[in-house]
Amino acid sequence: MKSDQQRWNERFNKRGFALGKEANLFLKRHVHLLPKGKALDLATGEGKNAVFLAKHGWDVDAVDISPVGLKKARRLAKANGVTIHTHLADLDTFQIEREGYDVILDFHFLSRRLIPKIKKGLKRGGKVIFETYLLDQRHLGTGGPKDPKYFLQHNELLQRFKDFRVLFYREGIFKEGEKRRALASLIAEKQQ
Repeated sequence: MKSDQQRWNERFNKRGFALGKEANLFLKRHVHLLPKGKALDLATGEGKNAVFLAKHGWDVDAVDISPVGLKKARRLAKANGVTIHTHLADLDTFQIEREGYDVILDFHFLSRRLIPKIKKGLKRGGKVIFETYLLDQRHLGTGGPKDPKYFLQHNELLQRFKDFRVLFYREGIFKEGEKRRALASLIAEKQQ
């Protein structure tokens, strides 16, 4: 069986960018809600969200398990005239610096064990922006993970951040480009 690193290296080891160069639409629409400063992009892949934040003035750490993806992320940053700090790591064992970040991004990567680390990694007043698939995605046939453990239950993301001040939350089936996706999206602020 292939490791996560092998699978992602294969996906990213193709001509062009497997997931595109444009930042996540939810991030682009809500970037104005995020405090400037130091940002952490978890499971950055080829770096599109990290580069977007760097272009808008953030100091960005970008973490991924794929060295191939990180190489492309650095190339994308260079092409856009910005710098990002890439870190090769497995997020199951990666340690987030305690109160080290103003913003933490998590797009389409669900590890429930990582959520307490995200909370501890944010400074007071820091914000998390999180978006991933709901269990309804399995029936849409428009991509996403195969393993059921990588899908959120209804209202789960909201519940997992109930100790934060929720600034924006949505869940449901949304049209993204040509595809429909079942997503939960959240922006929440650490209060204490």
